[in-house]
Amino acid sequence: MKQLLCGAAGAALLACAPAFAHEPGAVRADSHAPIGVMGDHIHEKGEWMVSYRVMRMEMEGSRDGTDSLTPDEITGFAHPFAPPPGLRVAPTRMTMDMHMIGAMYAPSNRVTLMAMVNYLENEMDHVTFQGMAGTTRLGEFTTRSSGFGDTKIAALIGLQDTAAARTHVTLGASLPTGSIDKTAAVLTPMNMRPVLTLPYAMQLGSGTVDPTAAITHVRSPSMHWRFGVQASAVWRLYDTDADYQLGDDYQATAWASWSPVAAWSFSARAKARVWGEIEGRDGRIGAPVQTANPANYGGETLEAGLGVNWAGQAGVLRGHRFAAEALLPLHRDLNGPQMETDWSLTLGWQYAFGG
Repeated sequence: MKQLLCGAAGAALLACAPAFAHEPGAVRADSHAPIGVMGDHIHEKGEWMVSYRVMRMEMEGSRDGTDSLTPDEITGFAHPFAPPPGLRVAPTRMTMDMHMIGAMYAPSNRVTLMAMVNYLENEMDHVTFQGMAGTTRLGEFTTRSSGFGDTKIAALIGLQDTAAARTHVTLGASLPTGSIDKTAAVLTPMNMRPVLTLPYAMQLGSGTVDPTAAITHVRSPSMHWRFGVQASAVWRLYDTDADYQLGDDYQATAWASWSPVAAWSFSARAKARVWGEIEGRDGRIGAPVQTANPANYGGETLEAGLGVNWAGQAGVLRGHRFAAEALLPLHRDLNGPQMETDWSLTLGWQYAFGG
């Protein structure tokens, strides 16, 4: 059934191509990158754009380096802070939903200003092992955290803008509007349920003002094809009030999009990420679980994904853009034990006006 629907949709799309394929005045779906790429384009003077994205990320299981681990195997790792000597709680699954509301405004043809606020909903399932040693399971529990995350602000500055290629740099900062003080009830190996400060992975922000930068280059060799690359970085320069700082985060991505008609584009993308472990330690976080150890953060990942963009051409939907992109892991080398991402899905809406 799925193949039949996809084939029918593709046939319908190609059938309508002669009616509006890249006609003058058309809104090009491929003028924007896949929806998972942030800050990919600049605007004309006086133009505004508002956007909404929602991203779901699913993690299940843990990994040390490139090796997957079972919860029982995780109990063999040392716990460096307080008794018991080994890990007695293992996370089994985590979901993160991130809602992103953004706005862009171009005071000139060369400069576009951007701001984005985030709302996060995190949920992590755990299994607790009984006592000080062994693999006897005591029970399971779930922790949750939600609220506004860090706020992103930036300026996109054009360096090149021709019919065949465009290049711009992005300079900005991440502002610490997300909480680093979230708490929840947990199940201890002694069968108690205290309320503790959640580990770093379940907090909502970095706790610091973090400078950010990126460079983006897009080429259009033909009417139907576009290619883009972007490199970005987030730097952590000082400790939070809780005496730790997240690791620096470096990413690079490349994509290709094919647009058979103006309203539609289909993309393939690769994304590489390298980020560091946490430096320092929040003294409130010390439970015998892997996520409480700052050394169990950071690593290297490579993901690949497919996306689709649709841009309205007429009537009340003209200029409205709807998009989706899914990413799957190709390579994961993690400072573990650490939870591994299985997939992510981003859906989005964008609308530009003025100018």
